[in-house]
Amino acid sequence: MKVYEIQGAFGIDQLKEAERPIPVPGPGEVSIKLRAVSLNSRELGVIDGFYNPDLKAPLIPVSDGVGEVAALGEGTTRFKIGDRVSGIFTQSWISGEATRENWVSTLGSPLDGMLAEYAVLPEKGLVRVPEHLTDEEAAALPCAGVTAWHAVVEEGRVKAGDTVVVQGTGGVSLFALQFAKLHGSAVIITSSSDEKLKRAKELGADFGINYKQTPDWDQVVLEWTGGRGADHIVDLGGSATLNKSIAALRVGGQISLVGGLSGYQVDGFAIIPAILRRARLQAINVGSRDMFEAMNQAIRQNGLRPVVDRVFPFDRTIEALHYFAEGSYFGKICITF
Repeated sequence: MKVYEIQGAFGIDQLKEAERPIPVPGPGEVSIKLRAVSLNSRELGVIDGFYNPDLKAPLIPVSDGVGEVAALGEGTTRFKIGDRVSGIFTQSWISGEATRENWVSTLGSPLDGMLAEYAVLPEKGLVRVPEHLTDEEAAALPCAGVTAWHAVVEEGRVKAGDTVVVQGTGGVSLFALQFAKLHGSAVIITSSSDEKLKRAKELGADFGINYKQTPDWDQVVLEWTGGRGADHIVDLGGSATLNKSIAALRVGGQISLVGGLSGYQVDGFAIIPAILRRARLQAINVGSRDMFEAMNQAIRQNGLRPVVDRVFPFDRTIEALHYFAEGSYFGKICITF
C-alpha cells in the first residue's frame, strides 16, 4: 500500500511517499481501507518537529480519517465488513476523564496516523460515522468536530439564550458555531476577512467582528451583549487573544482553551480581570469515544454537515499541506484516496 512518512527530516517538503505491506488485523483489531483524511493544525506541528523533535521515524502522520472495514481480527464484535468508521484521536480514551497514560495512544504521533491506504486499529478505538455525510465530511469529525463538541457541549454546557464567541473560521471554529446554534445560542465570530465573516453568517453566526479592522474586539462583544459579556468563548488564538477573551467574558463565564495560533506563551496574563470576572479557563484536548458517539448522534438527528473548504487527491498531499499552512481556508481541508 502507499503511505506518506516522516522519515527523519522535518518539514512538509521532507514528507516522503513510500510503500508498506498492507497490515493484517490481529485479535480485537479491525483493518480499514481509507477513503479520506482531513488536516488539523497538529499535523503541521508533527511534520515540522514542533511537538516532538525526537520523533521516532518512520512515522505516518495525520490523525483524522474515515474508511470502510475491510477485515476483522479474531474476537471482534463491534463492526462488520463494509461499515464506514473513523478512528478516535486518543485510542485509549473511551470514557470519563483522560489520564496521562492516554496521551501515548494518539494517532499521527506517537502512533502511526491515517495518511495511508490501509490502517489497522483496535475495534475499541473506532466509531461508525453518520450515514448522510460524504467521506470528506465524515473525515472532518475526529479532531475538529470532537474538540468543538467537548468545548461547547460537554464542558461549556451552552444553552438557549447564551452568547458564544468563536475565534476564526477553521474546522474547530465552524463546528463550534454549528454546535452552539444547535443548542440555541447566539454566536459572535471573529475573522480577519469580511468575506469569511459573511460566509459564517450564512452558517448561522449572529454577528461578525473583523479583528484586524477592530483590534479591540472585546469591547465590541461587551457592547453587543449590553455590557454583560459573553457566556462562553472558544479561544484558538492563544497568546494574542487570551487577555481579550477574559475582557469580553461575563462574570462567571467560561473560556475554552483550544489552540495557540499566535503562540502558546502568554506574557502579561491579566490576573486581576480574570479574578473580577471569576473566569473559568478550561483546556480542551479533543475528547473521548463517548463524546465522539454523542456528537455523531446529534449530527445524525439534525442533519448537520461539516464545512469542507477544499479536497485534494492522495498524490497531491504535499500541495494540500502547503495550502493548509497558508491559512486561507474556510472549514476543513481533506485528502481522498
